[in-house]
Amino acid sequence: MTQEQDDRWMRHALALAERAEREDDEIPVGAVLIGADGQVLGEGWNRNLAEHDPTAHAEIVALRRAGGKLGNHRLIGSTLYVTLEPCAMCAMALVHARVARLVFAAADPKTGACGSVFDLIADPRHNHRVVVEGGLLAEEAGRRLSNYFRAKRGKPPLP
Repeated sequence: MTQEQDDRWMRHALALAERAEREDDEIPVGAVLIGADGQVLGEGWNRNLAEHDPTAHAEIVALRRAGGKLGNHRLIGSTLYVTLEPCAMCAMALVHARVARLVFAAADPKTGACGSVFDLIADPRHNHRVVVEGGLLAEEAGRRLSNYFRAKRGKPPLP
């Protein structure tokens, strides 16, 4: 993918994150999975609260939709764009699904499993390698997340 395509799809993931907050009052994380042909395979946003499901992270929602669309749990050649660095659960789901590439925006200094706190995705013992690129539109994604939590605590938003 080109830088222009990466920017486009990360902006799409950011729009999904906005929907998470606006429509469901969920933590604003969005994800979109793009096939090798450049088409959307699946997308989603955090649904933990709405679905009472601890596994309903944006990445998992997008992977489930893509698997359903393709009729296959293997998502070979795909790229996942997500607004927050995946946690351990999501990182391992990417490995199991055989996602080719992960592009995330903001690093997660508390539970990030793709280089921040852990680097599960790069463990050489896995039978599949996911190329990881972090930091794309990180400031915008990080500010959205910070402002969500600031609002929950009754604090004014950051500019």
